[in-house]
This record gives sequence, structure tokens and C-alpha cells, in this order.
Amino acid sequence: MSKRILIITQNFYPEIGSAGNRMKNIYLMLKESGYDVEVITTDPTYPNRNFYEDSSFWDHEELNTTPDITRVKIRNRKYSRSFSNRLIYYLEMASKMVKTVLKRSRNYDYVYTTSPPIFVAVVGLVAKFKFRAKLVLEIRDLWPDSLKGVGVFNNPFIIRLFRRIEKLLYKKADEIVVNSRGFISHIEGQQETAAGKVTYVPNAARLHEVATDTQSQGQFKAIYAGNLGLAQDNEMLLLLAEELNKRHVDLTIMGYGYHSQHLKTEIDARCLQNVKFVQPVTRAECFEIIASHQVGIVTLVDKEVFKTVLPGKIIDYMTCGVPVVGSVDGFAKEVIEEKDAGFVSQTKDADNLIAYVDRLLNDTLLQRRMSNNAQQYVKENFLWEKNIHSLLELIESEEQEERMEINYVRLNFNE
Repeated sequence: MSKRILIITQNFYPEIGSAGNRMKNIYLMLKESGYDVEVITTDPTYPNRNFYEDSSFWDHEELNTTPDITRVKIRNRKYSRSFSNRLIYYLEMASKMVKTVLKRSRNYDYVYTTSPPIFVAVVGLVAKFKFRAKLVLEIRDLWPDSLKGVGVFNNPFIIRLFRRIEKLLYKKADEIVVNSRGFISHIEGQQETAAGKVTYVPNAARLHEVATDTQSQGQFKAIYAGNLGLAQDNEMLLLLAEELNKRHVDLTIMGYGYHSQHLKTEIDARCLQNVKFVQPVTRAECFEIIASHQVGIVTLVDKEVFKTVLPGKIIDYMTCGVPVVGSVDGFAKEVIEEKDAGFVSQTKDADNLIAYVDRLLNDTLLQRRMSNNAQQYVKENFLWEKNIHSLLELIESEEQEERMEINYVRLNFNE
């Protein structure tokens, strides 16, 4: 009989963004590998639940009809800086997920839960004890460190509480999965027992998503695709837009998030006619738009915690064969530079970024070389068809260890 896995996650199909796409692919590929998989999640709300009234986002018939997905209903509270709004939202979500877990009568062999938010990981811990299952804890961002980095939940008491919960989760998890190598040393530093049980499984593309035409033709254009939130350096993006306007280079912003409206207002105020805003679209449409550009922009706030992250848009740009120009550091910087797939600003200012854009603008051979390098790097390192094996090996090793323990008990009993 196939092993049963319960996935507990806030973000899931059809939500746009890296988290929803990641959990969708993990679910599908575990099912394809023969596991009996169920999901507890929420209705799609990121970044705005109104997006999902458009039927085009619901483009996977199997996922639309399967009984394996349970969605808990959460009142509509917008993402904000407000401590109280966010806390109430997460607590309501966690409490309803816990109720759903406690009502389940069937057992599971594995619980796969993901954080952030840390509250969902706590639900996974409850499920571990409820079902006497192995807990696989996935860390996509470091809570509470990332909250401090963007100025959310900066209350010392709350931070200390979250730190204790973080350490407890690392201790109780049977396995830990991270989507960035930069997280490994932090996790092992927070909890000694985590050493040796952390597995790197990065965000990735499916093979069919890798663009066949590795270099778009036509007028040189830049694109920014993704969140315009608290972790992104939106002021630098605005300055870059001004410089691109001087060069008559179009900039497409396919963005959403906390600062999106402010950015639109500022661009209108500065009469930047070169900037075009595009509403979020399906992943397939997003990739088609990205692939029609010659450079992809990525920025992060210059905080220590963000040296550990790998923004999903970097992988998306590279999948589409678009060279990356970024103001990032740490692991993200390593990925861009390792295969010569773009440029990273050393000074983290708009002048340095525009200088790199100029190099690509004036050198089509450089564009093509970096485009080919980017796609090759994706094929080698960021394909779900390859990377899922790390997760499968993790689960299979837990199964083998469990069988060995059972045989050991039987052997001692017989003696």
C-alpha cells in the first residue's frame, strides 16, 4: 500500500508566486511517484483574492476536481504592516487548519508542512502528534529574521516567542527541507539537532517551461516581474525606471504587493512614459511575457537576512533565457554569477545597475551568451524533474530507517 502524505500549506494552486507554484509541483510529483497525497490549504488570496474570480487562473482540471484538496475559509484581511491585522489573520488560519486536522479520521505516514508563516508549521507539528507521523518541515524564509528585516512584528516579546517556536520546530521535525542553501547554516546554528537532517530542494521550473527560443528579438526592453513588497528595494526600481526612460528603453512591471500602488503613483508623477504595468497573469502567460524581454531586474532591501534568500523571479528570468541584472547579495548573487547569467551590482545603487543594463543594450552577443548560460544553469540545477529526487530520497530514507527500527525491535523481542 502506498504511503500517505498530508501537505499543510497556506499557498497552493492556483495562487501566483513562487510558494504556490512550488507546493503545486511538489503535490503533483509526489502523486506521480505513487504516493497518496492530500492537501490542507486556504482559498487563494495572494496577493489579492479578487484575481481568482478570473477562471483563467484555474487552468489545471485535475486540481480543480480532485477531492484530495481541502480549503479552509479565511476572512479577507489584506497584507499590511499592521501587527494586529496580520496576527489575527494568521491565528484564524492556523486555528481553522488545526480543527481540520483534528477532525481527520484517517492516518498519514508523513506530514509535509511549510513556513512561512510559522503558524502553519505549528499546525504541522500538531498533525505530527495527531497522526503519529514523520514531520517534514519546509523552510522557504527565515522567521522571525525576515520579519525584522522588513519591519513587521518587530516587537521584542513577539520576536523572542517566535524564536522559541522556531527552535522547537527544528527540534521536532524529522526532516527539514530548504529552498535556499543560505538557510542551512542558520538552521543548524539555531538547533544542534538539526545538523544532518536539512535537505536543499530549490524552487524550480518544469522542463516544458524552459523557453525554446533562447533570445527574444526586437526592441530592447527590461522587465521586473514579481512582488513589490517590503523586502524589495522599490526606490531603486524607481530610479532605474528614470534612467531607462532617458535611454528610451521600455520597462515592463508585472508586479503586485504592498508597494505596487505607491510605485504606480510615483511613476505617473514623474511622467515616465516608458513604464508599462501589467496585471498578474497565469504562469504560462507570465513566462511568455518575460521571454519577450532582454533583461530582468531584481532588487532586495540591503539587510543581512536577505543574503540567505533566492528570489523566485531569478529562476523565472533564467528559465525564459533572460539575463539578470540585480541588486542582491549572498546566495542570490552566487546563482547569478556562477554561470555568468547576468550582473550583480557591487555598490547597490541605480547608477551601477544602469551601467550593466547599458552593457547588455549595446552588446547583442553578450545578451545571447548570458541567455544561453541562464537556461543551461536552469537545466542543470533548477528543474523539478531532477530536484524532486532529493525529496523522494529523503522520504525513502525515512521509510528504510523505520523498517530497520521495526526489525531491530522484532529481533530483540525474539531473543
